[in-house]
Amino acid sequence: MDQPVAQTLVVIGGGAAGLFCAVNAARLAPTLQVILVEKSNKLLAKVKISGGGRCNVTHACFDRQSLPGYYPRGAQFVKRYQHSFFTTDTIDWFAARKVNVKTEADGRMFPVTDSSQTIIDVLLQEAAVYGVQIRLKTGVQRIETNALSPSTPFIVHTQQGESISADFCCIACGGYSQSAQFDWIRQLGHTIEEPVPSLFTFNAPTHPIVSLQGVSVPEVSVKISGTKLIQTGPVLITHWGLSGPAVLKLSAYGARELAQRNYSFTIQINWLGRSDLTATSLSDFFADQRRQHPTQKISNGKLQPIPQRLWDFFLSQAGIVADRRWTDLSRREENLLIRLLTDMSMHIEGKTTFKEEFVTAGGVVVAEIDPATMMSKKVPQLYFAGEIMNVDGITGGFNFQHAWSSGMLAARAIAAAQASRKPDGQTVA
Repeated sequence: MDQPVAQTLVVIGGGAAGLFCAVNAARLAPTLQVILVEKSNKLLAKVKISGGGRCNVTHACFDRQSLPGYYPRGAQFVKRYQHSFFTTDTIDWFAARKVNVKTEADGRMFPVTDSSQTIIDVLLQEAAVYGVQIRLKTGVQRIETNALSPSTPFIVHTQQGESISADFCCIACGGYSQSAQFDWIRQLGHTIEEPVPSLFTFNAPTHPIVSLQGVSVPEVSVKISGTKLIQTGPVLITHWGLSGPAVLKLSAYGARELAQRNYSFTIQINWLGRSDLTATSLSDFFADQRRQHPTQKISNGKLQPIPQRLWDFFLSQAGIVADRRWTDLSRREENLLIRLLTDMSMHIEGKTTFKEEFVTAGGVVVAEIDPATMMSKKVPQLYFAGEIMNVDGITGGFNFQHAWSSGMLAARAIAAAQASRKPDGQTVA
């Protein structure tokens, strides 16, 4: 039997998915020459800023049945590949390299160092150990399929005028915000789901609530009016509108619908977030307050867990003066207050990117990719990893988990394919 020969893999993109694919392919296939090209002047930019500079490595979701549900796009694709490289595999991979992670109350997982540099360092160390060639400031213009030379089926043409021959290619360049940016992938015969933003905050700059910027509420239910889109979780009031996990999740699940509305829509907010606190039960609560604390100022009798500043805001919006006592609360004022607490309407006009953690919904249609190997069903030995595919998760580490999983599966498949190929490009029997 012929022995494996040195061949070349070109990985396009120096983010989490690209570097993870590169280092693992180089590790699993020692005779494989791995070249990683990155258009910018730095690697792992999103890793660096993720989680406020701590890197949200993954999410503490250990239930294979529920994990796909955290991906608004690509859930079935994730369901089909997750058994091959799951959350626990990610944790074990880093632990084997002396990088341990911890779980926070909301399920996000970070390195125990609380520094994204820890993740960057271990990936760069792996790249150095296994001889990955890294070329920065090297953008890709197009990939030519070289049918006349089956032993080197690809020629990667860079924006700098270089041509790199490759036996395997892995496209892991992240999401693009503009449809035209995918044209070089379309030229390979792949279909692109049009890109739209995901994970963004809601703008309502003229609403009086923005005067409360910095106030957060731990459990709020937010619904897009006229749809079934609803999420419950923490909400943060900002100087431009609303942010926090509930809003970010809603933006992810509603990414396409909200884009179609040009980010002009109305939301209904239940600031209490709990289904047991209905208008009827609140009315009973207020009746109890009248009986038990008739002379207490309403401003001193806020509902938990509404912050005091937000409670005072609701009283003002309901026309309840600061020194009003429970015994003097009118039925009209009570009804207004209940509506503000459980069914407050707010018009949203526009969006803002959440910090620098931009995520795109859209990309290469996953029906054209083998979920077991990440290889193109249209172009043999062409692979995909990470956000370039039409797969995206909600905030909390799910997008990184997709990057690690898809990068590893591509690396394994490339290593296996390299081991079975003859020098002329044929497979070993």
